[in-house]
Amino acid sequence: MPPADRLTWRTSSSSSNGENCVEVAPVAGGATVRDTKHRAGGTVSFTSAAWEAFIAGLTRA
Repeated sequence: MPPADRLTWRTSSSSSNGENCVEVAPVAGGATVRDTKHRAGGTVSFTSAAWEAFIAGLTRA
């Protein structure tokens, strides 16, 4: 995975100013997520299948 500063990060259009939320970046084979309040604090990565299952769970909630 490329370094975090080379990824294209996105936040939800529902977040007001891009703070106090999470950002997601597509990576080969899946996605990686980080906290906007602690961008240097690390990331959590998902395989494509795990990310799709996660999003499907959110949309059903």
